[in-house]
Amino acid sequence: MAIQTLDTPRTRPDPTRALRDGAGRFLSRWGLVIGFVVLWQVASTLGWVSPAVFPPLDRIAVALWDGIASGALLDDIAISLQRAGTAFVAAVVLGIPLGLLMGQLPAIERALDPLLQLFRQTSALALYPVFILLLGLGETSKVFVIFWATLFPILLATIGGVKEVDRKLIEMARSYGATHLQVFRRVILPASVPAIFVGLRLSATTALLLLIAAEMIGANKGVGFQVMNAQYNFQIPLMFAAIFLLAFLGLAANAVLVALQRRLCRWSVTDR
Repeated sequence: MAIQTLDTPRTRPDPTRALRDGAGRFLSRWGLVIGFVVLWQVASTLGWVSPAVFPPLDRIAVALWDGIASGALLDDIAISLQRAGTAFVAAVVLGIPLGLLMGQLPAIERALDPLLQLFRQTSALALYPVFILLLGLGETSKVFVIFWATLFPILLATIGGVKEVDRKLIEMARSYGATHLQVFRRVILPASVPAIFVGLRLSATTALLLLIAAEMIGANKGVGFQVMNAQYNFQIPLMFAAIFLLAFLGLAANAVLVALQRRLCRWSVTDR
């Protein structure tokens, strides 16, 4: 007896629906940004706002391109990245080991926490004149004030990450005979990595914010200096170009850290 088989009709993907879904996701994420850009361009072009204060975005784009093509802004970018990068790396080298130590040893945390809270609540900009008096008006004071501001987010995030590790996992590892070093390497450190990356992303943003303030005082190079210099000379398109350039640098730094976090924490789902 022959058995007849019926082929199940395959449902073909609807390209129009896929396109609509993709456009909907794109607009839900970037719609407000696109609307803001269009509104800025139209309002400045039609004179709804003063073009001297808010120049059209096409003029800002031309100023940005001219600065990059001439190499002037490239030099400023290199110097700014060197300052912020040096301070950020120093904060990572000190903040993560110290945070891991304080998170695991309550006695050290109790001893250092009052001093940490005192320094954390003191604005780095308020201490900048002190750093200038101690270290001079050169590169050292600029790097140190950025380092000071970026240290605390990394340190506090690392301490919090260690404390949030599930104690049952630690007890289970010890019950199987794991040493203190093995517990640290296999349980505490991996579980703390997502919280550490939160601190790293906050510190990267803080580094760029403090970079602007540091370069506005006693500097003759850097993107922050370019913002102030353009404002003093009433080169408003160039001023906005430098501001947008700093925003792009911040977005790039955040994207790099997010990509690194996703690579190192594949078991942890991150949407941002």
